[in-house]
Amino acid sequence: MSKPASARNDENRVREEIARIGADLYGRRYTVGSAGNISARLEDGWLITPTDACLGHLDPAKVAKVDCDGRWVSGDAPSKTLALHRAVYDSDPAIHGVVHTHSTHLVALTLAGVWQTDDVLPPITPYQVMKVGHIPLIPYRRPGDPRVAEQVRSLAAEVRGVLLERLGPVMWGKSVSAAAWALEELEETARLWLTTTPRPAPLSDAQIDELRATFGARW
Repeated sequence: MSKPASARNDENRVREEIARIGADLYGRRYTVGSAGNISARLEDGWLITPTDACLGHLDPAKVAKVDCDGRWVSGDAPSKTLALHRAVYDSDPAIHGVVHTHSTHLVALTLAGVWQTDDVLPPITPYQVMKVGHIPLIPYRRPGDPRVAEQVRSLAAEVRGVLLERLGPVMWGKSVSAAAWALEELEETARLWLTTTPRPAPLSDAQIDELRATFGARW
């Protein structure tokens, strides 16, 4: 049985969004070569960028689709990080987009040393507090290691993303665009932290409390 036109239109819209966000991230050098991946939740499964695909040159029609049981049903072969993405989606039905890049400053942060393992950066800007929140570090394991997916599964309902040591950020949100915007905010915060001398002081407890009271910030 074919899908209703509304479902087909929604899937096509999400495919286009994945390609658009991929091109934007690639154009801004948040990812290079075939690094990184993007996924989105559908009513009947998920879309995820193909294995070894360049995010800057995605063909929406070739974005992989898997069904609700994780079986590949169309498009090119799905990314090897599918288990990681599914772990995020399993944690919260409101999550509809996941983005992973190897963005330079966040990878550099893991090489230089994060602020804390449960909070890779101190709260130095208000938008970091409001749009990103606490981001824990996941110790290095090879790309696609299933143990990473299980670690993320245990954290995904509590945070908006994680930082994989030597591999970069994985961020999620209510859409692919929302996840990408949070990732960009996190990457720019890492750039500020790594390139500012002396290192900036964190926002005070009173300043963070004001962001909570005014904007509902989760920190």
